[in-house]
Amino acid sequence: MTAPAAQAGNQKEEALADSVRVALANSIKDATPPRITFRNDAERLRYEGWLAQMSARLKRKLPDEQTRHEFLATVWYESRRAGLEPGMVLGLIQVESAYRKYAVSLVGARGYMQVMPFWTNVIGDRDRSALFNMQTNLRYGCAILRMYIDMEGGNLYLALGRYNGSRGRPQYPNAVLTAWNNWK
Repeated sequence: MTAPAAQAGNQKEEALADSVRVALANSIKDATPPRITFRNDAERLRYEGWLAQMSARLKRKLPDEQTRHEFLATVWYESRRAGLEPGMVLGLIQVESAYRKYAVSLVGARGYMQVMPFWTNVIGDRDRSALFNMQTNLRYGCAILRMYIDMEGGNLYLALGRYNGSRGRPQYPNAVLTAWNNWK
């Protein structure tokens, strides 16, 4: 049985203002592993409840408990770091790679969030193989999606289309928004 093809579209390498490129590069630079901190007990309890609920839902796709826990903790951390909803990022990952760390699309996008390798040249250290590292892939994907949301003036629908390289076509944004509803 072969794995389903990853769903990344043909993202376009866009000309970025130097300030945007530098901001993106800085947003992915810190390689320290996620260390989730909480302002108060209520926030910690909310996270623990989310983690338990998402872990139960994701068990079939990621059967190893440690891998699943690390994945979800990293999704939470990188999503929040980029100002995104963790459930939305889980929905995007569901559509893009079906939670496959080593997914490669027909156009060459890699990993959980199907990041195009050109991004390692634009904002990274040119190490394309690092896109198969969980934290690196999630950090790139979340930072890039945040940039697109900002570029589109907060319009998530257009930003998702731009992220996928299918701006203006409804299938991809609709699929991610539908998947996001499953992770709320």
